[in-house]
Amino acid sequence: MDQEGQETDFSATGEISGDRVTVTVTGEVDMATAEALYLTSTPDGTTAATLDLRAVTFFDSAAIHTLVRLAERYPGTLTVLPSGRVRRVLDISGLGGQPWLRSG
Repeated sequence: MDQEGQETDFSATGEISGDRVTVTVTGEVDMATAEALYLTSTPDGTTAATLDLRAVTFFDSAAIHTLVRLAERYPGTLTVLPSGRVRRVLDISGLGGQPWLRSG
């Protein structure tokens, strides 16, 4: 839910190929949706993940925490494709230089 208490659009769909999960995320990633993102990104048997966040419209501290958890879960094998908003939030938070962050 956003600041005004309205329901938000959010989806996170995962597709597994070999040992990599590719998760496509749309809408707002916040306190209400960050755990769903994490769970979708960590199916059993995967050792690598790609997060396509190019359609994410809102990204807060809970979302940042989820990315940090995923980077710990997938050391050296996480790839994040950010939207402009996600990139800005990560830059401001000091995470803009992470090796897992790619150009969107």
